Amino acid sequence: MKVLIGTDLEGVAGVVDFETQAYGNGKYHEQAKVLLTREINAAVDGLLEAGVEDILVIDGHGPGGVSFEHLHPRAKLLHGRPPAPQHAYDTVAREHDVCIMLGQHAMAGVEDGNLNHTQDSRAVDSYTLNGNPIGEIVQFALYHGALGLPLIWLTGDEAACREARDLIPDITTTAVKKGLSRLCAISLSAEVSRELIRKDAIKAVENHKRNPIPPLTWPGPYVLEKRFFHSHSKDAYVNHPMAEIVDSQTVRLRSENILDILYA
Repeated sequence: MKVLIGTDLEGVAGVVDFETQAYGNGKYHEQAKVLLTREINAAVDGLLEAGVEDILVIDGHGPGGVSFEHLHPRAKLLHGRPPAPQHAYDTVAREHDVCIMLGQHAMAGVEDGNLNHTQDSRAVDSYTLNGNPIGEIVQFALYHGALGLPLIWLTGDEAACREARDLIPDITTTAVKKGLSRLCAISLSAEVSRELIRKDAIKAVENHKRNPIPPLTWPGPYVLEKRFFHSHSKDAYVNHPMAEIVDSQTVRLRSENILDILYA
């Protein structure tokens, strides 16, 4: 089995603040990157124990969230900004059998979601796809589902795990913290979190082998609506071929192809 791992920083135990931990200039950002990387390494240990042969880690956090020098020696890292062209990424992703998400947070507006946001915490109010509120979990699951990869496991806070189970009922989830508000949470200790992740990595693979989860797909055509906090954010879409300007803070994109719209 070849596994693709999408990572983010805000759903990691011990990470509870945007300004000091999640943003690139935060005074504890490098420490937060190590916390994420140790959780990744615990997942890799479990996946290897479960018989996984090849593991590719995607650094999905905007300013970078993986501490390369601390990364597990059996994992490969896909990183760099701006991201690779879509065709290049899709070619790599299709080489894998399943995908998982580590360190994930709930979509923007979820009251008990610690560090909840969708894509850009300082710019985006909400996303909806075909009338359904979505966040980064739906984006990742649908995008990779269109490439043939089922999402079989997710780690993060309790709200993110709930969001994943509502989307994919048979998914394995691992909660490493409980959000009390957007900027406050109760985290498990680093050691307990990592051991739980290692064990659940094995469980996720075994569960999928026993009861395979299909790739997530939704029927088209697709309408993605993005609402921003500020009017200038919508200006980037004025000349976008798929975009309609709805109002000063909202754009609407339409496509028959889910791959062309989710991250447009």
